[in-house]
Amino acid sequence: MKVRHIVLGLLSISVIAPIFLYTDRVGSFVNPSSSRRDFLDDVSAFTVSGDTRHLNVLHQETSAALKEPIGVVYSDNSTVTREHKSARVLSATDEERQQQQLSNPIRQVIDRAPPGLTTALDSHPNASDISAIELEQQPTQPSGKIVQEHSDNKHDRLTEPADAQVRHLKDQLIRAKLYLSLPAIKNNPHVTRELRLRVKEVTRALGDATKDSDLPKNAVDKLKAMDQSLEKGKQIQDDCAAVVKKLRAMLHSSEEQLRVHKKQTMFLTQLTAKTLPKGLHCLPLRLTTEYYTLNSSQQNFPNQQKLEDPRLYHYALFSDNILAAAVVVNSTISHAKHPSDHVFHIVTDRLNYAAMRMWFLSNPPGKATIQVQNIEEFTWLNSSYSPVLKQLGSPSMIDYYFRAHRASSDSNLKFRNPKYLSILNHLRFYLPEIFPKLNKVLFLDDDIVVQKDLTGLWSLDLKGNVNGAVETCGESFHRFDRYLNFSNPLISKNFDPHACGWAYGMNIFDLAEWRRQSITEVYHRWQRLNRDRQLWKLGTLPPGLITFWKRTYSLDKSWHVLGLGYNPNVNQREINRAAVIHYNGNLKPWLEIGIPKYKIYWAKYVDYETVYLRECNINP
Repeated sequence: MKVRHIVLGLLSISVIAPIFLYTDRVGSFVNPSSSRRDFLDDVSAFTVSGDTRHLNVLHQETSAALKEPIGVVYSDNSTVTREHKSARVLSATDEERQQQQLSNPIRQVIDRAPPGLTTALDSHPNASDISAIELEQQPTQPSGKIVQEHSDNKHDRLTEPADAQVRHLKDQLIRAKLYLSLPAIKNNPHVTRELRLRVKEVTRALGDATKDSDLPKNAVDKLKAMDQSLEKGKQIQDDCAAVVKKLRAMLHSSEEQLRVHKKQTMFLTQLTAKTLPKGLHCLPLRLTTEYYTLNSSQQNFPNQQKLEDPRLYHYALFSDNILAAAVVVNSTISHAKHPSDHVFHIVTDRLNYAAMRMWFLSNPPGKATIQVQNIEEFTWLNSSYSPVLKQLGSPSMIDYYFRAHRASSDSNLKFRNPKYLSILNHLRFYLPEIFPKLNKVLFLDDDIVVQKDLTGLWSLDLKGNVNGAVETCGESFHRFDRYLNFSNPLISKNFDPHACGWAYGMNIFDLAEWRRQSITEVYHRWQRLNRDRQLWKLGTLPPGLITFWKRTYSLDKSWHVLGLGYNPNVNQREINRAAVIHYNGNLKPWLEIGIPKYKIYWAKYVDYETVYLRECNINP
């Protein structure tokens, strides 16, 4: 009986004791709001030791302890304020449990939850219960990231290079040729035949295409077929060392071929630049024949009394190219404010003298005055007076130009142009002798086009200098050390290797100052010192840099823009602003090799309907 009482007592204690020990929990059932406040206090003090990056609904804090969340979650024209912050915290704890079960893509979707969903959660009285349910359903909605990726892929396709397939086909040909040269492929007749067939098909489909639109419709099929064949070859060939060795050999061979082709291109370009087109050869013959049918009175130009009037604007043009000279005169007169005040002095050689006169007699430049002279008439210009004439006729100079074994020398190609043997190219150093009664002369090359009125050059104050020119030191290769041999003490002691060069082609010369400073004698002295060509090579710019050293006035660059005869990337704005554009280089506008986009500036001053041009088949 005692034992029974003891057992019943223990049982009573075990039942009643927990009730008294946990009376605060009993009170929580009576006052739920108090329980929730206590729970929030516990949560706010809770320290997270693990990774919290998956709590995407809450703003992450740098501190380890969770701070009180911000009341405003979403605002769209009106501000939604959370009065019960506990709902958001509970939602976060629910989200934490869910995130442990959800994969990373779902978390990304939750990050990009639409604003409408956030508003609905915030405004719902049971937001803590709904948020988890809604977020579980969210992956079924369109993903912002997926849409963005799709948009990016579409953009990549739209911005694909215009020659993507052409490049792919060329790469396939290289791989196929590589495989065909490997022993493992050669030992497999079936794959070898298949690759050779694919090479023929792809080569035929590729043709001369430079962009995808040039390819035939079946090019894609050929590309896929080649891919399959190359995959077979790849499975057979497993010797990477042999592939690398062969690729190196192919690279070396390609580089050698490129070097040879560059050399051939340079030679052919120089040859083309020296060669006179058939039409331009026909033109002087046709004009000369016509000139000698005229009587003596018809062979004279009007307004000859203006030739020595220093108050007018005088131009010096030395050329044996009739069409080029015509463009210079026509373009200058087209932009002149008072054409009747302009006088053109053209000097040519004996072969083109009659043709040049006939052209301007039959195509007079409006009210401007023309004079055409024959260089043979300058009896004062002889080898006893001019050192350069003596040098041009010397056996060493002839040997330099015409010895066959020098023809393959790259360094001499650009100096082997016939213009360097012509005294016409050196007349620019004898302007005071040619025009003894003039004070200022504008020198123009025959490969320029005038785009603005040039009369402003005569009013410039050259500040005691002789030559007014545009400097060309924007690039390092236009400085003195590019043109002169500074290893020679005569050059190194007298000149600065980093001094800016300047351009011939459009130069205003003060002839009065020229005479006062005896510039022609300076030129002669340096020409005598260079009789063995140790100071500079051939040409007129190196002796010009020396002769007019510290005697050149720098003009604004807009007066004279160069490079249209070799550089296809001349700034278009500079071309439009230029008073004179210069086709210096081998790609002259009257040659087929001229840069097409620059030819239009030159061609618009040629009247291709002229009978002489039609007869000689000269077309734009």
